[in-house]
Amino acid sequence: MSFLSSIHSRVTQSQQAAKFPIVALLTKAAKAPQRRQSRHSSLSLCVQSLFNASLSSAALLTASLFCLSANANASAQALDNELQPKSESEVMTLKPVVYQIFTRLYGNKNPTNKPWGTIADNGVGKFNDIDDVALNSIKDLGVTHVWYTGVPHHALIGDYSEIGVSADDPDVVKGRAGSPYAVKDYYNVNPDLAVNPANRLAEFEALIARTHQHGLKVIIDIVPNHVARHYQSVSKPQGVRDFGEDDDNSLEYAKNNNFYYVVDNSVKGTKGQAHAFEVPSLPAELKPLGGETHPLSDGKFDEFPAKWTGNGSRLAKPDANDWYETVKINYGVRPDGTYDFPRLPAKFATFTEAQHYAFWQQHLAEIPSSWIKFNQIAQYWLAKGVDGFRYDMAEMVPVEFWSYLNSQIKHTNPDAFILAEVYNPKLYRDYIQLGKMDYLYDKVDLYDTLKAVMAGKTSTANIAADQAKVHDIESHMLHFLENHDEQRIGNAVFLASLQTNKPTNSSLETQAVNPHYALPAMVVSATIGTSPTLVYFGQEVGEAAIDNPGFGHASRTSIFDYVGVPAHQRWMNNGKFDGGQSTALETSLRAYYQKLLNLSTGQTAPALLGQYYSLDAANRSKNDTTQNIGTQKSTANETGYDDSTFAFARFEVISSTSKQTQKFIVVSNFCQTESKALQLKLPKELIRQWQLKDGVYPLKDLLEDHQTSQLQLEQGVGKIALTLAPLSSAILSLTLVADERKSESANKSLNEQAAE
Repeated sequence: MSFLSSIHSRVTQSQQAAKFPIVALLTKAAKAPQRRQSRHSSLSLCVQSLFNASLSSAALLTASLFCLSANANASAQALDNELQPKSESEVMTLKPVVYQIFTRLYGNKNPTNKPWGTIADNGVGKFNDIDDVALNSIKDLGVTHVWYTGVPHHALIGDYSEIGVSADDPDVVKGRAGSPYAVKDYYNVNPDLAVNPANRLAEFEALIARTHQHGLKVIIDIVPNHVARHYQSVSKPQGVRDFGEDDDNSLEYAKNNNFYYVVDNSVKGTKGQAHAFEVPSLPAELKPLGGETHPLSDGKFDEFPAKWTGNGSRLAKPDANDWYETVKINYGVRPDGTYDFPRLPAKFATFTEAQHYAFWQQHLAEIPSSWIKFNQIAQYWLAKGVDGFRYDMAEMVPVEFWSYLNSQIKHTNPDAFILAEVYNPKLYRDYIQLGKMDYLYDKVDLYDTLKAVMAGKTSTANIAADQAKVHDIESHMLHFLENHDEQRIGNAVFLASLQTNKPTNSSLETQAVNPHYALPAMVVSATIGTSPTLVYFGQEVGEAAIDNPGFGHASRTSIFDYVGVPAHQRWMNNGKFDGGQSTALETSLRAYYQKLLNLSTGQTAPALLGQYYSLDAANRSKNDTTQNIGTQKSTANETGYDDSTFAFARFEVISSTSKQTQKFIVVSNFCQTESKALQLKLPKELIRQWQLKDGVYPLKDLLEDHQTSQLQLEQGVGKIALTLAPLSSAILSLTLVADERKSESANKSLNEQAAE
């Protein structure tokens, strides 16, 4: 059984049910084996039929965005405690922890890190480096899913002509190793990652099998918004046509073209003047290969007519800041922004994946070439054993396409894990409910707020406000503190960019700081909701990314260069993955992450899969409405609670069949210099839901093993006295059996235990 089975059909049966947070659920045990067997037995037939489908009759589509969002401006205090308990059948059995591996870098043991270095200079990681020892190390962290980043064959500077791969032009490749988001061939993998490049696909298939043997799921990238400037698949199955292979490039736009072309069509549908592509003018520090001589590096790239660039630039000569190494995919959005495809009815926001699938089956003749091609790609990798996908820049692609693609994926594998990069909060509900995404990045709200809290630039009250904004979709909002796009926590510029009001500071980018300051934020991120947690490899050992590798810059681990990742390499210890070369700080940090992440899955702490209840408003002074504290020192009220502390409760919902229920109070001190003596309040409403009588209840800290504390109840109000050191957190556990909730004698026994 899997925790990713959908319950959308159950949720949409009534208006009341539709209010519940939508979570991934277990498929019924009686049905799961039968369904899984039938799915696998028909998978190859399904894929073959897709590859043989006619592409000429396909139509294109774009986004129809229906604003279904709740009022994001509602106050945190008003929504904090608007409790809608999940039924027992709605609670997940395991919360996902996604471990992002940048595959090219993960197994690289070479510490040279020469700027603009070649593979010979700096080395490169291989699929085979991620062996059983490595996977055991990952599994020990509490990880459930491994996201192998940079697997599909992308443009790079290397000679693989012996295996029939064409050379890539440095003028349209970022860095020497190339961007993993400029995919050149979706039907094979990066030859750099294989010991034997000719056998690269088999080596990745072996990694998929190894990963599964360790009880882990496999996620890879799909980048529907754009492909490499020179896309050419040498491995595509029979019946598949390359992107652009059947385009009419005399037109700027045509419904069934895969690309847009820089052609002046004065009259719609007629041929016009075409413009040749020109290489952008780059600053000296970004010259191809750092200025090194190369036979193809001549400031020219043969593309006529020029195609629109991946970020939507319509210039024949893109700007240096454009995604000039890529070209944008056409989904049926005309150049004027109007749509050229069937619209998805707004009511489909409440419909299941199966209903979405049925809708598109009725419109197959109108589905465009680009849609079918990406579905073929997804089905190809599902057949290889891939368990899910992460979509790059999903909001740049119409939401109807996602309805089509995701319902196709879920039809093949209902348990597939689907994660999308969407940064516009106004679109969250569209892409979840209409686009059928499982998870979106919670970047603009929670990540940005946690970063500002760590920098002392905003109050922790904003954390509660952020969680309130997404209270209806919180189970879909993936939490993270690092990924390949973000600065490393251990780099000095991570917080300095906020503290100095400058986007970057090159002198700070090469300075490391103690990454323990982010632990309270990590605790909140991993435990505040039922949504997955993402950890970027090296984060758990405090990688600082202080080297300048070439095209990439310090503060982020480069995705464009051949480099090593020093803190990770010390933990890797030449393939032993035992921390044999790690510093004491690195090993202690990893131990903390391991304990926290294992708790966060809910396997031993099921309350973390249950209800959320904010304690922020109850413990904050009524006069404290400040949410942007700037440089002012926050003032604590009588509870000791201030702008650098944050608390909430997580608990299992009590039912008539509950033998025992678990309740947590999670509290963190974000202050780097001061201890906090807290007298936390638990309001009557919460105590009433917990069905507790007045008395004293012992609490146990599951995270940092703080001194024994207790919950005191008087007249239905709870109080907890607790002192937290700087940057310290606690997950205080209260576990009760049914008799202890109902029996006075049991309550008396608890009082006696507390007194002892």
